[in-house]
Amino acid sequence: MKQLKYTTQFKKDLKKIQNNPKRIADVKKALKILEKTGVLPKEYVPHKLEGIYKGCMECHIENDFLLIWSDTKRDVIKLIRLGSHSELF
Repeated sequence: MKQLKYTTQFKKDLKKIQNNPKRIADVKKALKILEKTGVLPKEYVPHKLEGIYKGCMECHIENDFLLIWSDTKRDVIKLIRLGSHSELF
């Protein structure tokens, strides 16, 4: 089981969606899978990023709602950002 570490920016991004219970539930579901296995199933379309997020992974929680994380240590996953393409890039 991995440990999830939340960045300050991730916490701010999460706070922005607090009034959307479906989106919160979808994020929690993905985080539980990530915490247990360290990887997400293909339905989330996980992939590596380039540019300012080089070395990080991204997945699609919803069509245009993304989660960016970094597996920095063997037992720690750093949650970096959460939001739409236009908010993150």
